[in-house]
Amino acid sequence: MKLIVSNRSGIPIYEQIKSQIKEAIFSGELQEDDLLPSIRQLAKDLKISVITTTRAYNDLEAEGFIISVQGKGCYVLPQNKEMTRENTLRKVEAGLTDAIVAAKAGEITKDEVFEILNVLYEQN
Repeated sequence: MKLIVSNRSGIPIYEQIKSQIKEAIFSGELQEDDLLPSIRQLAKDLKISVITTTRAYNDLEAEGFIISVQGKGCYVLPQNKEMTRENTLRKVEAGLTDAIVAAKAGEITKDEVFEILNVLYEQN
């Protein structure tokens, strides 16, 4: 897992870390019981404060994505299938919203959008 943080994104660094770890969990890159980098090592690798990585990990633990085991590190918890499905639905909705906005801007009808969706859905 490679995390990338940007000072120019306007999103707090701890949020960037959280979202990238969540995305790695949802995508399956990180699996149940995988050990995350230590807080200190992650801070050193990203050249950020230990306080920032601690906040990201604490938030992930509070949200039920990881568990901290004293003296051993932070591990990925088993994922709730409903939460994973909700995340997927959110991504689909965002993608379809972008498509609808583009279609309306290009004066493509709803029927044409459905036709495109059906073709693409069957092809993939």
